Order: sequence, then C-alpha cells, then structure tokens
Amino acid sequence: MSTTTANALTRQLEHYDVSCIFGIPGVHTLALYRALATSSIRHITPRHEQGAGFMADGYARVSGKPGVCFIISGPGMSNILTAMGQAYSESIPMLVISSVNSHGRMGSGDGWLHELRDQQAMVRGVCAFSHTLHHPDELQQVLARAFAVFDSQRPRPVHIEIPINVLDALCSAHYSDIVQPLRLSPARSAAHNVQQAAQELSAATRPVVLAGGGALKAGYGIERLASRLDAPVVMTVNARGLIPHQHPLAVSASASLAAVRRLISEADVVLGIGTEMGPTDYDFNDDGLLELPARFIRIDIDSQQLLRNHTPQLGLIGDAAATVDDLLMALQDYPAPEFESESESESESESESESESENITVSSQTSGKFRVAKTTNDTLAEMTVRYRRYLDTLALIRDSLNNVIIAGDSTQLIYAGNCAFGMEAPSSYFNSAMGFGTLGYALPAAIGAALANPQRPVVAISGDGGLQFCLAELATAIDEKLNVTLIVHENGGYQEINNFMQSNAIEPLGVNVMIPDLAAIATACGWQFGRLGSLDQLPEVLSIATAGTLPTLIVIGDTLFDKEPKAAPSKV
Repeated sequence: MSTTTANALTRQLEHYDVSCIFGIPGVHTLALYRALATSSIRHITPRHEQGAGFMADGYARVSGKPGVCFIISGPGMSNILTAMGQAYSESIPMLVISSVNSHGRMGSGDGWLHELRDQQAMVRGVCAFSHTLHHPDELQQVLARAFAVFDSQRPRPVHIEIPINVLDALCSAHYSDIVQPLRLSPARSAAHNVQQAAQELSAATRPVVLAGGGALKAGYGIERLASRLDAPVVMTVNARGLIPHQHPLAVSASASLAAVRRLISEADVVLGIGTEMGPTDYDFNDDGLLELPARFIRIDIDSQQLLRNHTPQLGLIGDAAATVDDLLMALQDYPAPEFESESESESESESESESESENITVSSQTSGKFRVAKTTNDTLAEMTVRYRRYLDTLALIRDSLNNVIIAGDSTQLIYAGNCAFGMEAPSSYFNSAMGFGTLGYALPAAIGAALANPQRPVVAISGDGGLQFCLAELATAIDEKLNVTLIVHENGGYQEINNFMQSNAIEPLGVNVMIPDLAAIATACGWQFGRLGSLDQLPEVLSIATAGTLPTLIVIGDTLFDKEPKAAPSKV
C-alpha cells in the first residue's frame, strides 16, 4: 500500500535512528502529528519554538545525534531562527522540518494563515541548506542530503519545508521501499599532507595543539598525540573535557588570555584541530594580539574554514579523528622526544626561584608539563577575585556531581568558566556565551541534554535576567519528569552589560530589570526551590537535588561571591 508523505517521513526518521522530536503542534502540521502518533518516536512539547531549538541543540551535543524539530509555518519558523542561528554558529546538527502553505498559496500575498513572503529565504541564513519538498518522491533524497551534512561535513542545521498539500499526498514508494539509508563517513586527509605534518611535528621542540569543537570525537587520539609530542593542548570552550582537565598537558583556558597567548607564541609549531580559530575563542577582547609561530598546521573538515581567521602553512582537509589517527601512525617513523632524567631536572630546579609556577616536578623548562603548569598558574593570576570565586563555584558543581553536564547561558559565572574552567569528559560543558551569544539557552538546552542521557546529572546555569527569556520551559521539565537542576545567579538583571556600560563611561540604562519571585514561580511549576546561605552549602544542596525526582531551582545571591568558599580551591 502507498503511504502519505507525513507517514513516510516518520518511518524514514526511525530508520535514521531518530528517537526524539521537539515541537509544538499546529493546524499546519496535523499530518505530521497523525503520523507521529503511530511511530516509536518520542515527542517533546516545549512552550516556545525557540525552546524547541535550544532543546534540540542540547540533545544533539550530548547524544551525538541530530536534534530534530517539527515546526509550524510562519511564526513557528520565525521563533526558532535564534536557536538555529546558535546551532549554526556552534556547528550543531539540527534537522528542522516545517510546514509551509500549499502550492498556489505559498507566498501569494493573499494573507493565508501563517503566510510569509518567502519563508525559505528567511531561514536560509541559519542553515546548511533549506529545501522545499515539492513532491513526495523527493523525500528520501533530501533526507539523505541532510544526514550527509550531519555525518560527513561540518554539521549545521538543515531545514526542510513541506507544503501542506504535499504532507497528505501519497508517495509512489511503498512501505517496503523505505529501507535502512546509506550513511556517509567523513573524508580523510591526503596521505602526503599527513606525512609532512608528522615530519614537522616530530622535529618540534615546543609544540602546542589547539583543539576545538570539531575535534570532540578525536579525544582519545588527541590525548595520545599530545603525549607523543609532549604538547600542551589548549581547548576552546566547546572542546573542554576533550582531554580531562587533570591531565598534565590539558590547558582548559581561553586563548584570549595573555598567559595562554604566551604559551602559543613561544611554540615552534602549532597544530590546530577542528577549531575555526574564531574571535570569541581567540580574540574575545578584540585586541588582535594573538601571535602564531612561523609554522601553523591546521586540520579541518571544512575547506573554506581552513583558510579563515588564521591561514596555515600546511592545511589538512578531513575528519579530525581519522586524521589524528593517521598522524599517530605516521609519527611511528620518527623518534619520540627525549626527556632529561629526574635527577637532572631536580638539580636544575634547585637553582630556580620557588614561584607558584614551579610547584611541580618537571623534566625541563621546555617540557609540555612545565609549560602547562606555568600557563595554568599565570592564567589564575590574571583572574579577578570575583572571577576566581566564580571558578570555585563551577569547580564545586563539577566535583560534587559525578559525570555532570553543565549547560550555561550568557551569564557571569559562565563567562568566567569560558575563561578558565575544565571538565573531565567532552560535551559536558557548553553554553551560549560564545559565537552567536544568545540568552535563554541554558534551561532548554539542559532539558535536551537530560533527555539525551537521563543517567547523568544535568545542571543549567543562568542569570536572573537571561532566565526570563525561557521561564515557561520550567513546565516542560515537569511534563517530561526530568530531574534537572537550575542554578540562578541573582544579580538584579543584566549585570554583565551593566559593568560593560560603566567601564565605557556609559550611564547604565535598561539593565536593571524587575526580577520576579523565583520561589513562587518554581513552586507554581512544580519545582523544588532553594536559596543558598553560603557557597559551602552548594555540594550538599546539589546532592539532595539530584537524589530526588523533581527538578530543583537554586538561587545564589550575588553577595555570596564576596566570600571565598572553603570546599574547593580555584581550578582550571
């Protein structure tokens, strides 16, 4: 028997291992929901389409699979654009399937319900591609193209819009024709380029690796590569935890900081892996002071990105994990670096001053371990007292909850963490404070993360200003019975912008906003609520919150950061 486009779509998504869809039903998507009701796919109803997009984002980061959304035409699509823009900026795979007015009504200007002049044109700037499905038989091909982007290219949102008359139209294909789809693998770098990179890296005496979000699946290989080269690994925000923060070669700090920039500028060879070298990671203060050595080698799956921001002397186009594996193989043809004995290094260290940066045993002044320790201590010395308190708080969360996921908003705690905070595992710390820089991200992204992995504790961190962008999503967590924890920094509104205004001699305007009664709102939505009396209470409160079945909202008043917590030292 033939089937409708909507039925064929849900069946095909099942074959692509889609198990969760985010969306708000509407009269223009009834056919999708009729089909969804008979499928194995779980549906999540947020309170706003922007929330749907942010949930899909968090889900994709933790699950490793694309976040999928069903969105109505017109206002549904305009509402999700911000979330798509964030995902586009952060290279997050997201499949947005929407309705659009039927043929003959689409873009007619007659004023049909949800009509836009050109919906596809509106969406095109925040996705890898936008396709209008004019005929049911195009479905399998366009889905294959979408998943080719997710599997083998730089992953970004894809939009497929389906006219209402096509959703209910019959496909010529039978159910039996919907088979397991072909999945593509990303390309590997050319062998001769890998060999040249191995030769140059093997000869380096002070190499440094710069790892970005595009290297998340290459963590094991990068850890081995760093050890083989004795190279510090500077991780961007999206790469934090790629190698554990405790690793002696891990630098969980921003390349916008002076200490990290010194580490990079003093290298003789720098290897960039899966990092766009973008300003929010490498030049957050817009001072243009990042200096790369004469030899910069770069690995990226996106050939155009390979030539943006900082042009390498040697470029390797290909998948990060596969290329790193090939590099390790090629390095077997070259001798490994030799280190001085412990006795030699001890005699050297006796003549050195006992500064904080020399509190560890090192083999030489050029070893990766020594350079990382010095960079770490110098980085913390750059931090203000307030920022160190923020780092202490993040460390309390990480160290109190085993295998925790932290999803952050554009808020002061997260800005500090982006400067200098590390995690034990990849895809465990992410936020909207980089790149596109949205607000209202943390709570819905945490909900998506909890859906992707219910066994791990999930903590959202938001300010009391940014939270008001997404307060309604508190109810979604209750709907889905998710035990997420939301930490709200209560500082009276948009404090980061307030500080920025004052530092630029601008009278603060529009930043001190009314903060609603968060206790009343949390209780009304069925959440547990707590307010900390001191930061030292945080581990116990987190333990109680995550042991229960209800989500918990915890408020941290701004004045608590005036006192240093006793439970954890500052850590990078």
